[in-house]
Amino acid sequence: MTAKYATTCGVCSSRIQPGEEIARSGQTWAHTACAAQSPQQPATATAGKPAKATRPARPDMPAAEGALEVWTDGACSGNPGPGGWAWATRDGRQDAGGEPATTNQRMEIRAALEAVRALDGPLVVVSDSTYVVNCFRDGWWQGWMARGWLTSAKKPVVSRDLWEPLITEVNERGDISFRWVKGHSGDEMNDLVDRLAVEQSLAVAG
Repeated sequence: MTAKYATTCGVCSSRIQPGEEIARSGQTWAHTACAAQSPQQPATATAGKPAKATRPARPDMPAAEGALEVWTDGACSGNPGPGGWAWATRDGRQDAGGEPATTNQRMEIRAALEAVRALDGPLVVVSDSTYVVNCFRDGWWQGWMARGWLTSAKKPVVSRDLWEPLITEVNERGDISFRWVKGHSGDEMNDLVDRLAVEQSLAVAG
């Protein structure tokens, strides 16, 4: 079905715009691509209250010793629409770019891919996109590849052209992990890459 109102995806935490295809993921709405990848959580009930889905906290991926943290983010004005991506480290290294016609999800993946390509050595990619983080933390990519780049719903994986090189880099290097951070929660580095990505989306739109 299509969204009537703007909301937030319950899986990747990015914006859902009116008219976008959406599906149920547990007790929340999500992009259809996100819902297809997110395992349904079992419902639980307490006395006198209806059952509701719970999402148990999952541990962070183990990081390689001495790994460099790099924050990544994507932004999009409209979905699809002009978008931007950005990455930055605490030591001042950063990069950003934009595309005139893209989606928020593609920009989130692109940001991680650009960071991994640019930075050598062990990395911890810090992203506010659960779609990006869970692909590696929960091993979604393994199912995609085993099914010939099909989702669990037997549909082609969206943005394979970005996912495939990112997954290849991560597997070949073996020293890259991913960590989720809540967006707009006061993390100064997350705020920085968000601002850089938005600036790029506005630049390509103008």
